[in-house]
Amino acid sequence: MTQENTSTTAQPAVTLPTSGLTVVGIGPGDGPHITPAALEAIAQAQVVVGYNTYIKLVTHLLEGKDIIRTGMTEEIARVQAAVEAARTRRVALISSGDAGVYGTAALVFQVLEQQGWRRGDPPNLEIVPGITALNACASLVGAPLGHDFAAISLSDLLTPWSVIVKRLRAAAQADFVTGLYNPASGRRTQQIVEAQEIFSAHRPPETPVALVKSAYRRRQQVNITTLSAMLEDEIGMLTTVIIGSTQTRLFQGYMVTPRGYGNKYTEDGQPLPGQTPGRSLVVEQNE
Repeated sequence: MTQENTSTTAQPAVTLPTSGLTVVGIGPGDGPHITPAALEAIAQAQVVVGYNTYIKLVTHLLEGKDIIRTGMTEEIARVQAAVEAARTRRVALISSGDAGVYGTAALVFQVLEQQGWRRGDPPNLEIVPGITALNACASLVGAPLGHDFAAISLSDLLTPWSVIVKRLRAAAQADFVTGLYNPASGRRTQQIVEAQEIFSAHRPPETPVALVKSAYRRRQQVNITTLSAMLEDEIGMLTTVIIGSTQTRLFQGYMVTPRGYGNKYTEDGQPLPGQTPGRSLVVEQNE
């Protein structure tokens, strides 16, 4: 874990609490997809804490701030440092995507619980949401999450593989569109193979599958393939896999899962027999 100071601190434009911890989801990390609330939290922080890669993504926002950065597998130390610093200073703990989705927010609560923290105790806590990896990847391939979906991490570093297999089978049997996080790494190559086998037992081989690497980042790669052919592509830690349901289809190169309006209305918007019509569309024109 390293700590550094990039330059002199600038005075905030408004009066803020002198201390507190804001857990910030920075989404994919590129400018247009960081929310205004996340930008404001980073701007007002005196200390920014994060994994090395996340710090690099927002380096241009960190002038004048103390920075605490850590490497892979140092998550607990990173959160502990953020909590400790937040007792006396304003701290932004950044996470890619949404900090509450496979991010650091849950670990923050774990550390606070171990310390006997209660609401009202320092540090004051706030969580700023961000665009998840699944949201970002889905937007690049169409609308694959148009109906019910599940998200499952294939990393067995924190969850036993036997538990992950149960979840994969349940999602496959229930016909959920399924997003797979952490599908493979240099040492984990068989998990994605077994996942593909599980879904192949419940989906046609031509089921659309999206493989998106580094969404909205410099080395972005997007490929729409099929369930039977998905393992022919390179799949690594930076890849998010979206496996379609039996209802997912391709349209003009986009991957789409219908919401189900075709079960209620005709193509011209009239309710099908036995269906209740919705409210009439009202169009207002400003004069």
